[in-house]
Amino acid sequence: MSTPTSREEASWASVAVSGDGEVEQLIKTRQRVKEHGEVFTPRHMVDRMLDLVQVDLETGPHFVDKTFFEPSAGDGNFLIAILRRKLRAIERRYQPEFWPIESLFAVASIYGVELLEDNLMAARASLLAEFVAFHESHDVPCNPRTNLHRAADYLLAANILQGNTLAGLDASGEAIEFSWWHRVLNVPGVVQREPFTLASLRGANSGTFDFAEYAVYKQCQIDHVHKGVTADD
Repeated sequence: MSTPTSREEASWASVAVSGDGEVEQLIKTRQRVKEHGEVFTPRHMVDRMLDLVQVDLETGPHFVDKTFFEPSAGDGNFLIAILRRKLRAIERRYQPEFWPIESLFAVASIYGVELLEDNLMAARASLLAEFVAFHESHDVPCNPRTNLHRAADYLLAANILQGNTLAGLDASGEAIEFSWWHRVLNVPGVVQREPFTLASLRGANSGTFDFAEYAVYKQCQIDHVHKGVTADD
């Protein structure tokens, strides 16, 4: 996080000390609070809230694929905690040979929208760093030259977007478009990408139809998803 840039802004800086003694900055500047209402959630509160959905995150059936959406992602504190818990659960419940593929499906299950570009980039970078650290701690190569790293980076770019959740619009003023990443039944590690807009979810709840036109993607191994092959290619 950036630090306050003036004495006046410094007087508004709010910090919290986590259980492990790490200082957390909850407010960046007075101006950001006034303009965007930007105040970050302390880690202990994040953990307590995620404890309420522990079954979906870590122990329940199909926990890897349970989707989570953060409508105001900030710099990713909720999203990072969600990914960390999923990765630890994968480590406990799967054999090591399955960790790379399952970890990518875990990344694919996490969605977020953030209004401010600097927060967005910080969130994506921190999520990718969490993913890389998990694999490197187990001596699994995960550098920018590997498909594992490239696929994770691609999924994060597709799932963590800049925009306005309330308006349903991205930074360009277009409809926010995500994708579902469906496992293909009986074909381990293969994914089918299905785009959708945030507005279509709201429309489905109100009984309206989605008339948007979406790209159609070919099925592929999830660690090759960054190749983005469409049905027309």
